[in-house]
Amino acid sequence: HVQLVESGGDSVQPGGSLTLSCSTAGYAWYIYCMAWFRQGPGKEREGVASIDSDGEINYADSVNGRFVLSRDNANNILSLQMNSLKPDDTAMYYCAARRAMCCSSVPLQADNYDYWGQGTQVTVS
Repeated sequence: HVQLVESGGDSVQPGGSLTLSCSTAGYAWYIYCMAWFRQGPGKEREGVASIDSDGEINYADSVNGRFVLSRDNANNILSLQMNSLKPDDTAMYYCAARRAMCCSSVPLQADNYDYWGQGTQVTVS
């Protein structure tokens, strides 16, 4: 049974920073690619960043240069460091896993991911 649990969401002022974490259990996560998505009020779920099992990372244009994605295979944790936060970053953030080693070969879209956490709220205002 795959489990993804997000944490770290909070309310911050514009320009601030937050680090989100996703802890995983129930599968050999180090062979799966992982990603963060977000869904703002009245918006569709959008991809933020993905990381392959070999560490290759892709970022959405909207966060490139501000967010940093990393994975700690020893502790089964996926982290998203978010800097220079803007009000447009306000959203529920979700951790997701894809049953494949590679995420970069497919679009960063929700339909391409198989497992999801419950989300953690980030508010920038």
